[in-house]
Amino acid sequence: MSSDFLFVAPTFLRGLETVLDLGGTAVDGSYSISRTPTEADLRALASDWIVVGRDIDEAVQAEKPEAAER
Repeated sequence: MSSDFLFVAPTFLRGLETVLDLGGTAVDGSYSISRTPTEADLRALASDWIVVGRDIDEAVQAEKPEAAER
């Protein structure tokens, strides 16, 4: 899970569509939908902590070779 799961991944054609849609009439599917605000909050919070955990793991992995040299 990434921290940008609330947004649909943009494509070239989607970007072109938004540029050409000057009246704002195209259906905008740029957000993922949750059933409730609580579900959206829980998903976002879980995603944030997953990203934090990955960052901590990367920092630990980067530190291991330096600690072995000491």
